[in-house]
Amino acid sequence: MRFLDANVFVYAYHKPGKQLGAREGSMKERAKEIIRGVSEGKEEVLTSVVHVGEVVNVLKQGMPLERLVVVVRSLFMLDNVKVVGVSREAFFAAVELGEDLKLEANDAFDC
Repeated sequence: MRFLDANVFVYAYHKPGKQLGAREGSMKERAKEIIRGVSEGKEEVLTSVVHVGEVVNVLKQGMPLERLVVVVRSLFMLDNVKVVGVSREAFFAAVELGEDLKLEANDAFDC
């Protein structure tokens, strides 16, 4: 089972305001492939409520609310997607690890 980071959703769903370079375009296409595979039940993935919240915060600025609700609701309804909670201790550990690695806490989780 792989961890599904918020960045995958952002790359797959975000509509950029500018032309993407080759690297960014490739990352966007790969993110779409991952989301398509997860949506079709081809892969089991794990994410956290913190990461789902991060997806909502980023995508709400460029996606109609109705569409965003469908994306999030669909994620929670898939049997092959496990969305886990995050304890206070786990979040604090992620903050400390993130500080050491120069990452945001959300990117330093070890679920």
